[in-house]
Amino acid sequence: MQQRNFINYLIIALKGMAMGAADVVPGVSGGTIAFISGIYEELLTSISSINFSTLKLLKEHGVKAFWNAINGNFLATLLSGVFVSIISLAKLISWLLENKPVLVWSFFFGLVLASILFIGKQISKWNISTVLIFLLGAALAYYITTLQPLISENTSPYFLFLAGALAICAMILPGISGSFILVLLGAYKPVLDAIHNRNYQLLGILAAGAIVGLLTFSKILKWLFTHYKDLTLALLTGFILGSLNKIWPWKETLTWRTNSHGVKVPFNEQSISPLSFEGDSQILMAIILALIGFAIIIILEKVAQISEN
Repeated sequence: MQQRNFINYLIIALKGMAMGAADVVPGVSGGTIAFISGIYEELLTSISSINFSTLKLLKEHGVKAFWNAINGNFLATLLSGVFVSIISLAKLISWLLENKPVLVWSFFFGLVLASILFIGKQISKWNISTVLIFLLGAALAYYITTLQPLISENTSPYFLFLAGALAICAMILPGISGSFILVLLGAYKPVLDAIHNRNYQLLGILAAGAIVGLLTFSKILKWLFTHYKDLTLALLTGFILGSLNKIWPWKETLTWRTNSHGVKVPFNEQSISPLSFEGDSQILMAIILALIGFAIIIILEKVAQISEN
């Protein structure tokens, strides 16, 4: 386990907050933020270390031994940042998505576009296999972004448990948004309402599903990174490329739905040219924000390189 000081943990908490902010947006993955901030593999290793062996360690040697075995300080700090961000930013991001959607999506589009280059550079050798896996990941992610969300909003405990498990799997996959999975399942609005209304019973059910999904899926991903790192990175890079369709700033609404407040909101959308966009396309500001998002990733990469040297 790495020796860290207060500043190190503060940076980890900030990375957690960035992950939480990304996960609130339906279309942006917290896993992407984890990857570009350099903590992805440590996160997978720490989560996958929670198993029967470490639980046995807890029973036989106490909390301290268990805590050290699972890299507890790192996990607690990161997840605290994620939690604080989700609780504090849910209303703000909801407002921004409703009132300034083009600008929000433009910023994240630049951010995610740069992360494709960042993660793709981690692949040590490109060959036919990595290219095919990359294209498969891109096609699969693109297909997911074209799926129509369920109309009904289900608040059944069993359904929310399953939704939590599926969403958390997506959240730790760069390029696949956990929030978007909740949208597809018709669970996004009930979950956001639960956060706003502090419905801890519903959030507890969702969290239980997320824990089960996280502990299971992290072990699969860890195994893939250990045995097929280049192929796994190629797949994840493809996922991110395919997900760009979901966060393209200019959309045409195909169908509408009425939310719980009686307000008509977009239900099914498709990407269009900014020149075909009805209303103010805000092209100049959108380009500026996309460039800012792109630059943030480049700066983070340079900072990471400097800190390693």
